[in-house]
Amino acid sequence: QVQLVESGGGLVQPGGSLRLSCAASDGFLNGYAVGWFRQTPGKEREFVASVSRSGSSTQYADSVKGRFTISRDNAKNTVDLQMNSVKLEDTGVYYCAGRFTLSYSRTWSNHDDFEDRGQGTQVTVSS
Repeated sequence: QVQLVESGGGLVQPGGSLRLSCAASDGFLNGYAVGWFRQTPGKEREFVASVSRSGSSTQYADSVKGRFTISRDNAKNTVDLQMNSVKLEDTGVYYCAGRFTLSYSRTWSNHDDFEDRGQGTQVTVSS
């Protein structure tokens, strides 16, 4: 298991940008595919984006495609989510989740496919 910690949330105006970061508390994230999910009260948990273990493959929800970018720096053991052109509906608690895998290129989008998750960071889009 890996303990994940998110950072970078906050308040942002519509159209603005925010960068979230996910790190492993023990510093080792390299063996994991990582996904970002978000949760809003009254709504189901929603897949946002995921990246493969090597970083060579990425996957996005249609709602964020073209606006968000997921990337990883395996030297720093971090996975970032760059959020651009944010909208009101991007508000929620964002958390990252990890899946240990031997595949360097596969991604997942179902939360049940991930084994570990962080506590989340709040993102509020408001004018």
